[in-house]
Amino acid sequence: MKHIFLNLKRFDITPELGGVNRLAEPARWGETVASSIKDVAKKYGEVAEFAAFLPEAHLVGACAGAEGSPLGIGCQGVHVADTAPGGNFGAFTTLRTGNSVAQLGCTWALVGHCEERMNLRAILGEVGAAPADVEAAVSRILSREVRAAQAAGLKVLFCMGEREEEVDDWEAVLTAQVTQGLEGADLSGVRIAYEPVWSIGPGKTPADAPYITKVARLIKSVVPGVDVVYGGGLKADNAEMLAGIPEIDGGLIALTRFTGEIGFYPEEYAQIVDLYLNA
Repeated sequence: MKHIFLNLKRFDITPELGGVNRLAEPARWGETVASSIKDVAKKYGEVAEFAAFLPEAHLVGACAGAEGSPLGIGCQGVHVADTAPGGNFGAFTTLRTGNSVAQLGCTWALVGHCEERMNLRAILGEVGAAPADVEAAVSRILSREVRAAQAAGLKVLFCMGEREEEVDDWEAVLTAQVTQGLEGADLSGVRIAYEPVWSIGPGKTPADAPYITKVARLIKSVVPGVDVVYGGGLKADNAEMLAGIPEIDGGLIALTRFTGEIGFYPEEYAQIVDLYLNA
């Protein structure tokens, strides 16, 4: 079974405000995206698992748009604590809990994306902690997020990856991220997305097949039985290459167009999925 994940980040913002939403008015954006890609999930539902992660404001619309298809809808993170009978009844102002998104219709949560890790590092860095202490604390927080999501009945896409300054120590860094971040988790409900942070972005050299292969082998040796997808961006340019790596079980799509009017376009999403699954 392959896995096709889609992270729509803050793609709901229109170009007038610096965003990339050229698909629909913001109020209908989530529903429009889910409705437009659910046929792809139906087409390949027997050979691949599909989920799309959206900003919270669009989850209700996206769940409605995905109705009748195998497309799962997920949130882009959860708080480390939640409501519970006889416990906290909901005093989580500004915080997104697993129970709240599950009741909106979500079945997935994205945890540990490189952008979330960057934000956590910045917050923890404000107290002047040593880098090693910050990394350990980030992993502990993410571990609690994973368990909170699973307690709410959500499946988890757990993201991990090394930064440029960590490449020489990649094996130790990634081993620590996966062992600490998934401590206490039910691994049957986890998929892992490997993000080589050092190779993502304009002007950077993308990770090649041998590098991705060795990382996927490491992850699978640390957590046997957990599927690993490429989180550095599944796109038309690398679909065939990634499909040729037996250790990689799918990919994470974000932008579909990287030049001109950059953004996410459903017809290009379908083309990427076709290229990958038919390679």
